Amino acid sequence: MSKEVFIEKIPFTKEAIDQFRKDQLYPTKDSTKFFLNYPTVYIANHTKTDKKDDKYNVYVGETSNIYFRTLQHLQRDPKDRKDWEKIVIAGDSSLYIIGHKFFNKSLTLDIENRLMLYLSSVENIDTVYNRRTNQQNEYYTSECLDRVFSQIWRGLRNIDQNLFPLEEIIKDSALFKASPFHKLTDEQSHAINQIKTRIKEALNTNKSKQLILLKGAAGAGKTVVLSSLFYDLFHDEEDADNPNKLNNKDNYLLVNHQEQLTIYEQIARKLNPIDKKSKRVAKPTSFINHHDPDNKADVVLVDEAHLLWTQGKQSYRGENQLKDIIDRARVVVAVFDEDQILQTNQIWEEKPIKQILRDSEMTVIYLHKQMRINSNPETLKWIRDFIDSKEINDIPKDSKFDLRIFDNPGDLEEAIRVKAQNDEKGLSRVTATYDWDYSSASKPTYSDYWYVSEEDWKMPWNKQLIEENKEQRKKNKDLSWAEQPHTIDEVGSTYTVQGLDLNFAGVIIGPSVKYRDGRIIYDPDSSHNKNATQNRTMIDGSKVKHGETLLKNELNVLLTRGVNGLYIYAVDEELRNALLNADQREDHE
Repeated sequence: MSKEVFIEKIPFTKEAIDQFRKDQLYPTKDSTKFFLNYPTVYIANHTKTDKKDDKYNVYVGETSNIYFRTLQHLQRDPKDRKDWEKIVIAGDSSLYIIGHKFFNKSLTLDIENRLMLYLSSVENIDTVYNRRTNQQNEYYTSECLDRVFSQIWRGLRNIDQNLFPLEEIIKDSALFKASPFHKLTDEQSHAINQIKTRIKEALNTNKSKQLILLKGAAGAGKTVVLSSLFYDLFHDEEDADNPNKLNNKDNYLLVNHQEQLTIYEQIARKLNPIDKKSKRVAKPTSFINHHDPDNKADVVLVDEAHLLWTQGKQSYRGENQLKDIIDRARVVVAVFDEDQILQTNQIWEEKPIKQILRDSEMTVIYLHKQMRINSNPETLKWIRDFIDSKEINDIPKDSKFDLRIFDNPGDLEEAIRVKAQNDEKGLSRVTATYDWDYSSASKPTYSDYWYVSEEDWKMPWNKQLIEENKEQRKKNKDLSWAEQPHTIDEVGSTYTVQGLDLNFAGVIIGPSVKYRDGRIIYDPDSSHNKNATQNRTMIDGSKVKHGETLLKNELNVLLTRGVNGLYIYAVDEELRNALLNADQREDHE
């Protein structure tokens, strides 16, 4: 079988590219036509010298003539672009030239885009210099994309494993899963085009208080849509001289969840040319407190808008964060899923909804396709019936998705540890409903940690453990809870995993979820989540309980984190027995 992929690494200099062309021509090699006559993909990189640790800066491109394209980057581009100036003067810059027997224009654009996706998720890369994406539709050889890319990535790893880590390690990173470089579905592309059209219409006609709601269930791909919009808002390369292009505007991204905020801050830092010092990514309260309604931002994106506060709390002195954001922006794009509201201070009342509808112009866009859970439709229906219909049906057989029921939490923990230790299985963690004591302000009286406990089994939970290794502790500042290696030794909750993907999710369902008379019920008295079970003081002064709805939403978040598997243990004996009886497969736990 003849070789299909060809990769050469050379210094990024004129002398080196001259020598490369000469070596390919005299005498000609098997690779000559694929490097010089076919389109190629290339990666230019240099190390970031002003950091204590070695970090790479990279640029990914594709071209029909690698020789002349490289000369352009070396000689002309540094005059107009700071990134190419940095690459040229760095002194240690390299160029990876990639050829393949299957390359055509469309395939090289898709390979370029996927390399941007992967490299923007690599821990050792500081900045990706690219300013645009090049997603392609169907074309001849498009069915070969996955195989060709894996061939290329393995070839690159053979040259530098530090710059090109294992594919599975990259795929498990939270940054990868939220990256703006994912190939979008038709539904996602259509949603983005609709949103961008509405944004441009509003900005061009000087409108304000425009609200665009992006709705969809957990796992519908909302975060990728918002991330892509975020990237486009700062990298609008169309009509370079047009003062109305999106990246000339005052744009922000807000999220009221610390783990998601960490991910978006990473994206903002890595994807040049976003100003590293500007607070373009922030929590809603910070944005509200630092922006005046008389000096409106242009576009504000809000992820997890269902987590916005609808009453005052802590440093937020207003009454409704979404209303206050709308008052401070010309266009607000908000991702919203009412089934992921978790606290009483996030509950919406009819009066403020009517006020927002009256005071703003709203567009609603829906995403329907499930993008997270890699299961057959029957398994997805089983999960939705469990959550929405309060039913426990027979667990279907599924070769793609591993849904298991456990009769003790220790076995569940061990199964998750096995998955987490396997690089190819990756990011897997144990989570639990908020049914055990926890306080971030104090330690328990008779132990070092707050525990999730059941009979003779227990684990600390909610970000109490501290990484002992100093270097890893520094890295953890840029990692979500689930990505930090030591968190395999503790239990997460909705506060640590909402909005994130896990490869395999272990869920310990505490005593607030019970099974009685053939139905699932929610018991707020057994929950320790005061934010969900306390009364909500309504606008009219009345006090209303929302505990059952919010506990259902909590379970919804936890049961929809797993991409390839969901492992369940239930504390309530009747619920546990009903689940075990529903699992008639020979290999159930």
